Amino acid sequence: MKNKMKKIVLAGLVAFVAFSFKGADVEKKEVKTSESKVVWKGYKVTGSHEGTISLKSGSLSFNEDKLTGGEFVMDMTSLIVTDLEGEYKGKLEGHLKSDDFFGIENFPTASLVFNEVKSTGKNSYSVTGDLTIKGKTNPVTFSISIYGNKATASLKVDRTKYDVKYGSASFFDGLKDKAIYDDFDLVTDLQF
Repeated sequence: MKNKMKKIVLAGLVAFVAFSFKGADVEKKEVKTSESKVVWKGYKVTGSHEGTISLKSGSLSFNEDKLTGGEFVMDMTSLIVTDLEGEYKGKLEGHLKSDDFFGIENFPTASLVFNEVKSTGKNSYSVTGDLTIKGKTNPVTFSISIYGNKATASLKVDRTKYDVKYGSASFFDGLKDKAIYDDFDLVTDLQF
């Protein structure tokens, strides 16, 4: 009789716990790719260049208005330079799309998948995720802020971790003022 009573109490306790902590509802919000913007900025000894990359797809996941995840695909074929015009713009865009840099013929997309999201304030989060460029995946950590249906984030990326070594003083000697710094920035303004 005692064993039967223990089993009933245990079954009741398990049922209570199961119903009290039912699975969290995650809401996945698709990013409006045509209204969102990804700006890149690369640095060299003698200055910098910048441009944009279009998002192919993207989403952010929320649980009760708290960010819990995200994933994005960037269309590397859309890479453009915005600080130059004419012949120099075309040359730099062609070079960035070549195998010296992002090799878009073989790697037309890049991706970012959030692995861990930690709240750092009312609307801000620290995200650790996997960034894949040229088929190479490495962890990145960055901050993202969410305001209503908008989000902003800024990432610093070491291009050499993705086999983008052209002009890197870390790999080539004697570049002097032709050296290109290893880190570049990605700044995003997202709407969802």
